[in-house]
Amino acid sequence: MSGGHAHGGSAAAHHRWRLAISFALISGFFAVELITGLVSGSLALISDAGHMAADVVTLGAALVATRIATRPDTTGRRTFGSYRAEVFASGIAVLVMLGVAVYIVIEAVQRADHATAPVLQAMLLVGALGLIVNLVCLALLHSVAGESLNVKGAYLEVLGDTLGSVGVIAAALLIEATGDSRWDTVIALAIALFVAVRALLLGREVLAVLGQHAPAGMKPREILAALEGLDGVAEVHDVHVWQLTSGMNVATAHLVRAGDAAGDPLAAATALLRDRFGIAHATIQVETTPGTDCEGADW
Repeated sequence: MSGGHAHGGSAAAHHRWRLAISFALISGFFAVELITGLVSGSLALISDAGHMAADVVTLGAALVATRIATRPDTTGRRTFGSYRAEVFASGIAVLVMLGVAVYIVIEAVQRADHATAPVLQAMLLVGALGLIVNLVCLALLHSVAGESLNVKGAYLEVLGDTLGSVGVIAAALLIEATGDSRWDTVIALAIALFVAVRALLLGREVLAVLGQHAPAGMKPREILAALEGLDGVAEVHDVHVWQLTSGMNVATAHLVRAGDAAGDPLAAATALLRDRFGIAHATIQVETTPGTDCEGADW
């Protein structure tokens, strides 16, 4: 069943070490920022620590998901393996990011009438340290974020937190320059808005995968036309293409062989989908009589 075809593994699994290093760095800094934020009274620091907590959860979920995705199936029931675990981890990242954004907004509203002056030195020091940590993590994840939805979720979390660190530094400098502690709340709200927007964009990608939409940039009509152009093919129907997880595209199609065709178009169709469209796992049914009802599918 699931062992009938060998898979090279998901894209995220190949870069698990990058996730592991980022997780260790972010986890270590999270405690420092949270404690400093609570002691200094900075909402910007606390909000950034909340976003850092989202990073910890997201990176941890991504690491667990890559382990689950590469685990062999012992039940015989998971014929596609457990690769979708990475997509679910990205969904968790979306929920955590939205939760952090809502928390920041609630805290900002509650502090609107009694803003307190935070400890600026602590904000600057922790903001600078957080910026360094996040830049290191960004460097680790940037080059591979486009290969995996799972890694992309972690990358976007770290990117948001990088801007959060910049925001903390900016808030401290603005408060020092103007003497107005409300800048702390304004920057916190800006961080919340950015986090929410990135979460919604990532959530749309997650839903597209779970909804079995065609992969981004891939047009089913082009696949249909390419298959119809193969020698020996009279007709093509029931073309379906979707994404199992990042880097793993799947397709099915029914080909009707031309009556005068000398050979079987199956090999040519398989090679076309693999080499031109990047679909390594294709299930193709070859039919022999044009114009007859399709057998084997009723929806």
